[in-house]
Amino acid sequence: MSELLDPFFLLGQLRSGLTTAMFLFLIASGLSLIFGVLKIINFAHGSLYMIGAYIAWNITVIVGRTSIGFLGAVVVASVSVAVLGGLVERFLLRYMYRREELYQLLFTYALVLIFSDACKYIWGTQPHSVSRPPILSGSFDFYGVRFPHYDLFIILLGPLIALGFWAVLNRTSYGRIIRAAALDREMLGALGTNVSSLYTGMFMLAAFLAGLSGALVSPIKSVVPGMDIEIIIEAFIVVVIGGLGSLWGTLLGSLIYGLTLAFGILIFPRFSIFAAFVIMAVVLIVRPWGLLGRPVK
Repeated sequence: MSELLDPFFLLGQLRSGLTTAMFLFLIASGLSLIFGVLKIINFAHGSLYMIGAYIAWNITVIVGRTSIGFLGAVVVASVSVAVLGGLVERFLLRYMYRREELYQLLFTYALVLIFSDACKYIWGTQPHSVSRPPILSGSFDFYGVRFPHYDLFIILLGPLIALGFWAVLNRTSYGRIIRAAALDREMLGALGTNVSSLYTGMFMLAAFLAGLSGALVSPIKSVVPGMDIEIIIEAFIVVVIGGLGSLWGTLLGSLIYGLTLAFGILIFPRFSIFAAFVIMAVVLIVRPWGLLGRPVK
């Protein structure tokens, strides 16, 4: 318990919690975006994250472990997963929009199984790892606490993406169309907007974020089969706590989850794994639409 009184140790835990939170925000923001606009609970979002990680590993093996190579791997992985997401939405998911939520969930879970077997067939079952890019491989000391450059990059990237989304949704005409599609897709279509193309673009954007988060997590975690199930459970906890369809709610939920794990292990080591589930349960009882979400009429 002496660690609880050590401010330097607590600062290190804060860094760890923020890094975890921003990784979760990258993938959970795409999940929340899909639900907010398309009203689809996409269980296969974690599979897109896993595919992005595998592609990033594959590209770094081909081009070499350099900063430029890693950047290229992140771009290729993100764009490739976005294209895959567009194909999934156009040829498969589009026929599920008017079905009940249970059918949508079962369908996207079937995609999880398909993508999982495809990844095992293409990349095998052995764990893979990606080295941190040389430009972000160092660290600096802040009051005696070591801050890796890569962690700081991830911590800063999350808020930047959140601000970028906010600016697009609230300060551009395209953002107004997106918000209108989330409220009344039939009326928007009657006014002449191509709602189908808009949905495809939104799904591709969410898939891009999943691929981006998968590529960026590859230097932190091993790329292995099953990483999709682990991350999608955490992402659902985040969006349930913050509110499905709420960008700032997703960011808040990510911070709550990441910091709960980081500091909960200091107070109740055996209970820390379940602490986030307890928070989610309390939120569902007290405010079922999430902390910053809106009730669905």
